[in-house]
Amino acid sequence: MKKTAKLPAAPPMEANDVAIVTGGTVLWLLGFLVLIPFHSSLSAHGKGNWPWICLAGFALGLLGIWYCRRRRDAIRRDAAARRAQQATEEPPA
Repeated sequence: MKKTAKLPAAPPMEANDVAIVTGGTVLWLLGFLVLIPFHSSLSAHGKGNWPWICLAGFALGLLGIWYCRRRRDAIRRDAAARRAQQATEEPPA
């Protein structure tokens, strides 16, 4: 059987993680706000925990936003430090 050559791995894609996580967090909050007026009806049908699940999703989303912002800022600081280090190195003569 003939072996095929492996292709080189593609570089990782950069996405706007903060915007994605913020969008999801807003959706969890919206779900909570929509479900809270129906809490008694949901409880009567055994689904009274749904608004609180949405609230927990919102809280975890806030944690995710904090984490993604710190990660983004750390990546930017590292890239700036690498550029500064490369700028201070002498080019070969």
